[in-house]
Amino acid sequence: MSTNTTIRPGTDRPASTAAGPWVGDNKKTPSSRLRATGRRRSVPYLLLGVLLVLACVGGFVLISLHSDDREPVLALARGVPVGHVLAAQDLRQVNVAVDPGVAVVGADQAAVVIGRPMATSLSAGALLTPDAVGAAAAPAGGQAIAALALKPGQVPTEVGPGARVSVVAVSGQPGTASSPPDENATVWPAVVTSVTFPANEQTAVVSVQLTEAAARQIAAVPAGQVSIVMLSAGGGR
Repeated sequence: MSTNTTIRPGTDRPASTAAGPWVGDNKKTPSSRLRATGRRRSVPYLLLGVLLVLACVGGFVLISLHSDDREPVLALARGVPVGHVLAAQDLRQVNVAVDPGVAVVGADQAAVVIGRPMATSLSAGALLTPDAVGAAAAPAGGQAIAALALKPGQVPTEVGPGARVSVVAVSGQPGTASSPPDENATVWPAVVTSVTFPANEQTAVVSVQLTEAAARQIAAVPAGQVSIVMLSAGGGR
């Protein structure tokens, strides 16, 4: 006995497909999932971009603030020894950020310091300070300044004001064969205060600061029998 089943359009569907999903539903589900996943992945990148922008803006603000703290001051365009009378070509203007406790000479004070002697020796690039200009500063207690007349080969060309050196007594006369180096040679530690080269002379005059006793001993050494050895910043004898 057969049973006829009448399917009315738009109202019924076969039992075999009643519980299953529509073909149209299968097509829509994957695309909706992709869109949701894409939105979730794009959020971290968006936040990262915002953070990068904020970091750039913050860096620009910090640089601007530090630039505003700079002020024009005077620095040495070349090394000058103690007693040197400052000229316009000895100075140059630099813009630096200076702490409130640091004494400097403003660029607008150039006319005040030009024509005045140096109270101390300064190397090129050093900032000019009020105490560096004026009467020559006397050595501290127990210290003295000795002048050495040295010929080429007796002083390194790199020696300048502020250099730490050893003044060594050498045996023999200039131009004669001397005895082998003596490890027990007299050596005096010193600091160079100035180096000058008198016009039309082959001799360099190097002023050094050392103890009073050492200065008297060096003054007793015959001319041409001392030499200078330049030391590292933390070097010793």
